Amino acid sequence: MSLADQIAPLLPHLRRYARALTGSQKRGDAYVRSVLEAIVADESVVDGKADVRIGLYRVFHGIWSTADLDVAQPEETGGMESIVSQRLSRMTPINRQALLLTAMEGFSNRETAKILQVDESQVSSLIDAALKEIDNQIATTVLIIEDEPIISMDLEQIVRDLGHDVVATVATRDEAADATATQKPGLVLADIQLADGSSGIDAVKDIFTRFSVPVIFVTAYPERLLTGERPEPTFLITKPFLQSTVKAAIGQALFFNSAESETA
Repeated sequence: MSLADQIAPLLPHLRRYARALTGSQKRGDAYVRSVLEAIVADESVVDGKADVRIGLYRVFHGIWSTADLDVAQPEETGGMESIVSQRLSRMTPINRQALLLTAMEGFSNRETAKILQVDESQVSSLIDAALKEIDNQIATTVLIIEDEPIISMDLEQIVRDLGHDVVATVATRDEAADATATQKPGLVLADIQLADGSSGIDAVKDIFTRFSVPVIFVTAYPERLLTGERPEPTFLITKPFLQSTVKAAIGQALFFNSAESETA
């Protein structure tokens, strides 16, 4: 099997990671494109004798650590872009990478150490540091759009354990509209397919017509929303999920949202 054939099925996951790390679909996808360009130019940057998935993310880490890609878009220019850049420089990127690689991408500490090119003994400390940064975030209110009762209960518990309040838990697009008619949440967790056949994506679009809010989508089929071919979610959780995955995603979403608030 060629290297291209091995890498192709891994790209949706790399896009998810890149978007969560940068807080932007455009910025994340730009880094992924840069990774692919580097591999096309020289396939040896991915160690052919090692795990291709580890090698792919290791190339990404190398580019992320050394490149400052100029991918500013109209919606990302001005104060927001400046504040996000400042936050990225203040908050040690490697801490956030370690957390996302383990909690969201499912790498072991040993694999994460290889990707980040650090000693395995350092990975746990990096993750702990990132979790402390998340724990120190200001509490907010959360709207949960989820039609499966067990999953919605799990999400509610995770949200509350992080110190946030659940403003409402709804199961349909119409219920989501009603829940946000009188109160603006600070974060939305949204399933894709809802109880009455409506779409969580459409529910979020309805919300966006009235105000901006960070959104984390929850789906069993993330690859359908990670093609890089159209406007897509920045933060995405795969079902079934782990508590650590949700915590990492919430931390990242609120990290960039608080950056936006600083521009107000």
